[in-house]
Amino acid sequence: MNEIILLKLGELVLKGLNRRMFEDKLIANARRRLQSCGKFKVYTKQSTMYVEPQSDECDMDRAWEAMTRLFGVVGLSRARACEKDADAMLQTAIDYLGDKLSAARTFKVESKRADKTFPMTSIQLSQYVGGELDDKYPNLTVDVHHPELTIHLEVRDYAAYVHADPEPGAGGLPVGVGGRAVSLLSGGIDSPVASWMIAKRGIALDMVHFFSYPYTSEEAKQKVLDLAKLLTPWCGRLVVHVVPFTAIQEELRRSCPEELFTVLMRRFMMRIADRVARRIGAGAVVTGESLGQVASQTMEAMRATGAVTDLPILRPVVGMDKEEIVRIARHIGTFETSILPYEDCCTVFTPRHPRLRPTLAELEAAEAALDIGAMVDAAVDGIQRVKV
Repeated sequence: MNEIILLKLGELVLKGLNRRMFEDKLIANARRRLQSCGKFKVYTKQSTMYVEPQSDECDMDRAWEAMTRLFGVVGLSRARACEKDADAMLQTAIDYLGDKLSAARTFKVESKRADKTFPMTSIQLSQYVGGELDDKYPNLTVDVHHPELTIHLEVRDYAAYVHADPEPGAGGLPVGVGGRAVSLLSGGIDSPVASWMIAKRGIALDMVHFFSYPYTSEEAKQKVLDLAKLLTPWCGRLVVHVVPFTAIQEELRRSCPEELFTVLMRRFMMRIADRVARRIGAGAVVTGESLGQVASQTMEAMRATGAVTDLPILRPVVGMDKEEIVRIARHIGTFETSILPYEDCCTVFTPRHPRLRPTLAELEAAEAALDIGAMVDAAVDGIQRVKV
């Protein structure tokens, strides 16, 4: 039988009467990710999802890579299917895992008998196959506590499956089960990590990027689109709403106190994100704010920026330090792009002495002379939508 990928489902198995909806979304997400890898049959049974190639042309390596980034999966294995027979499982272990068996020094066999009609118990099956492998490979010693290699035997409805040492999956919930949000995506380290963390909780995302040409370059915009592309293996298909932000920043510089500039700018970002969210039916705004990291991320500043929208503002990295955020950025593959030396709009007209604890009253007074509605309308009308 062909090699197959087994995916162990995560917390969605606890969802009770809603479980089928979660599984259907996970299957749909998996099928979409596998489209470029060949024709696969994808189905679930007994808290396991099966990714089964339908022809020799299927690219199993690419399929495996795609499944390691599929939210909703806590573990995965490449396995070989065989008949539900102890000797067939033994021979499959020798044929499929022979190199690993020859290289290891200690091992054990773990069996799972999901098909209760199978005549041997899990312990009996492990003892039989483990004993035969111990006899065949003189380099091996049984170690049930800390083995170098663990052989897994699973007797399921359709077949038996043999594999070794499953790898951890992406975890979380299938993207899309929790609704949709818009995420403010800059060219920095934090916002891609925040987007990834929210997608991991089952939220589908649209990205909003604020572009201040000519103060920021086309290379800076391309960097953000590259970051969005790096997120797609985790988050699925994305649309980046590129907002022309130059006119708003120039008007703020002309009309408002310099020390309030950054927070006023953030309030306009929130207003525009709110408009985009309502246009696409999103239910929240996601930001990469980390408490105390910069002047616009004090509690007072975040309260002021959030006051212009009644949508929930999700700040998944708010309590993390930079080292923790960087570690995730490296894991998801965005760090090296994030540190490319192209400035984003948040560095334009940076005040020398920004106000750390602005009050709503002084911010609203500073905005009183502005035609806020017209400024937001112009920015929203000029949005460029880029599909990634």
